[in-house]
Amino acid sequence: MEYIKIHENGIHIVFGITEKRQLKLLHFSKNEFCEDDLCKVGPDCKAEDQARRGQFIDEAFQLVQVSLSGYNRPYEKHGNKHIVTAPGYLLTYVGMEDSTGAIGRRLVITQEDREVTHVRVETVMQFYNGTSVVRMWNKVTNVGEETQCLEYLSSFCYTGIEKEGEQNSDAKMKLRVPYNGWQKEMGIKEYTFGDVGLAQTQPGVYQRTSQVFEVTNTGNWSSKKYLPLGYIENTQAHTSLFWQIEHNGSWHYEVGDQNTHFYLCVSGPTEVQSHWFKNLLPGESFTSVPVAVGVAEDSFEKAVGELTKYRRLIRRPNKDNENLPVVFNDYMNCLFGDPTTEKELPLIDAAAECGCEYYVIDAGWYAPGEWWDSVGEWQECRERFPNGIKEVTDYIRSKGMIPGVWLELEVMGINCEKAKMASDDWFFVRHGRRVFDRSRYQLDFRNPAVISHVNEVIDRVVNEYGAGYIKMDYNIEPGIGTELGAESVGQGMFLHEKAYLAWLDDVFVRYPDLVIENCSSGGLRIDYALLSRYSIQSTSDQEDYRNYATIAANAGAGVTPEQAAVWSYPQRTGDKEEVIYNMINAMLARIHQSGHLAELSAARMELVKEGIACYKKLRSDIRRAVPFYPLDVTDNEDLWACGGLQTEDKAYLAVWKRQMEGKNNDRRLRAGTVCSETALSIPLGSLPFVGDEIHVSCLYPEREPVSFSVEEKVLTVTFEKPVMARLFLVEG
Repeated sequence: MEYIKIHENGIHIVFGITEKRQLKLLHFSKNEFCEDDLCKVGPDCKAEDQARRGQFIDEAFQLVQVSLSGYNRPYEKHGNKHIVTAPGYLLTYVGMEDSTGAIGRRLVITQEDREVTHVRVETVMQFYNGTSVVRMWNKVTNVGEETQCLEYLSSFCYTGIEKEGEQNSDAKMKLRVPYNGWQKEMGIKEYTFGDVGLAQTQPGVYQRTSQVFEVTNTGNWSSKKYLPLGYIENTQAHTSLFWQIEHNGSWHYEVGDQNTHFYLCVSGPTEVQSHWFKNLLPGESFTSVPVAVGVAEDSFEKAVGELTKYRRLIRRPNKDNENLPVVFNDYMNCLFGDPTTEKELPLIDAAAECGCEYYVIDAGWYAPGEWWDSVGEWQECRERFPNGIKEVTDYIRSKGMIPGVWLELEVMGINCEKAKMASDDWFFVRHGRRVFDRSRYQLDFRNPAVISHVNEVIDRVVNEYGAGYIKMDYNIEPGIGTELGAESVGQGMFLHEKAYLAWLDDVFVRYPDLVIENCSSGGLRIDYALLSRYSIQSTSDQEDYRNYATIAANAGAGVTPEQAAVWSYPQRTGDKEEVIYNMINAMLARIHQSGHLAELSAARMELVKEGIACYKKLRSDIRRAVPFYPLDVTDNEDLWACGGLQTEDKAYLAVWKRQMEGKNNDRRLRAGTVCSETALSIPLGSLPFVGDEIHVSCLYPEREPVSFSVEEKVLTVTFEKPVMARLFLVEG
């Protein structure tokens, strides 16, 4: 076998070219390639099993899985696995282009099936200087004379994810699944392969079962159940493989077994999971969704750090992520979608007094009373704002803040007069009828009339109402897609999503300084198709500040800290510790201040002011820091939560304690020596700048002292009250 070896940014990649000129991806790791790791068979195996080693390589290790309708798949694949695809197994190697640009090295690999299906597949691997992450996608082109129906196209496929190290997969392999959901975003769970049905049932002998572990999103809420990313580690080889799917709709990844090895396949929509397929006419092409794939040590923290650096490299340059302004929003635990001029004015005064720099009027400004099923025209409501909303936005500017408004442009309510007059092709349609969800219709952004409508709204709120910030919300799930103008409902969805991204790009060309927040019932569209464009992301609609600590501590897994909008909403009545806890939730991300600030006591108001002032001193570090998990990621059942950010010379560490009724308050206690009901010990020796000396100070609040000590690079904090939080600065 002929080898092509690539070593770039700490990533070791090895391709093999067989005698049949078929290209195999044999290695993708931070460690160097060892040929003996391929297709291992135990010493007690039968001779015929030893002889099958070459056959195993021939049958698997395809760089691309591509499935067209009507072609035989001769090798055993078992079940719904996306392996042994045709023409995936038929492709032969044509060549590789290797170039280097301003952002990094770029490989373009071409394969073709010239005999049966007559398709060409180009694989692009874009490396980025300074991070061990490569962005990949595949383009399939019908170079034949007959139409071909595309059922599946991978963005990344790698066989042998467990091959490094002598132990079997049961002993060394772990994966992390980033669960997501309304009001419980960023819930990250760790499993062994056996936990998810991938136990190695025939150690030392080839194994191929029907079991496959699938993580899938189907629909327009891209992160309603999972974040579109994954992580696998090999504890014996001390390596990890992680990936991020950059698509704002349906996506899929799977881990399964094939011929002595385990494989990973990552893609956008599929026919089996997403009701997607695409007819390729002669000469027509289809490009898969981009996927970022990286390698690191067997450390989730290191993997998230590499992803954070990569996300900053692919993001639209913007002032918002440089300056990190403090945003006040009147919704959460405050006006809750019922704004009026009378209610807004005292809140504006209080927000300005606290040091907020943006002020957002959230839902309800466009209609009186109950408005849910009538939204869609986005005209100011004179019942709420008798002198017009411009009076309020002008007042916001007079206080030194930039005004913003809430929109939900992708929907129209079923009782919206404009929706009643519009033709059906404005909306998603299935089975000849408009698609409903929660009394709303889904607009189809492929329709030029829809684009004209939403552009008119943007122009009005910016140029007439004076908004410099838009909270762009999205509160429905239209399901599998639309049947209009596409071969499959999944393809209709896919085309709409691409059109939405193109529209968003155009908005930022027209209004380059406009800040638009990505919100979808909180964090139900946390994906880097959108977040490479939007500068800020709502992390949750969580209404209990104590539970928000989990989301705040883990948020860096899904989004860069300077894009992660976290609510701080002091209650009308409460003590100082409640205000402190609220502020610390947001101080290592983007402060989304809310709550009835004008009704707080003077002492509690001072804590809000102090928190925002402290944030303004450290925010220049946030935009360059990476996440720090000294006790690993936080679970919602933990009594103690801990998370932070680290730079080259310092770290910021947030520590929370929440003793709550109904919680499993001893969960973190089971770690043994780490903590008690009142004290938590946090190891800090892994920080890169820590040497013989380590200095820790309580950064916020300054005038509410708490007991803490440092000994042998371990910080021990003592929190006597049931619910407390503090922010610490760690320096070498």
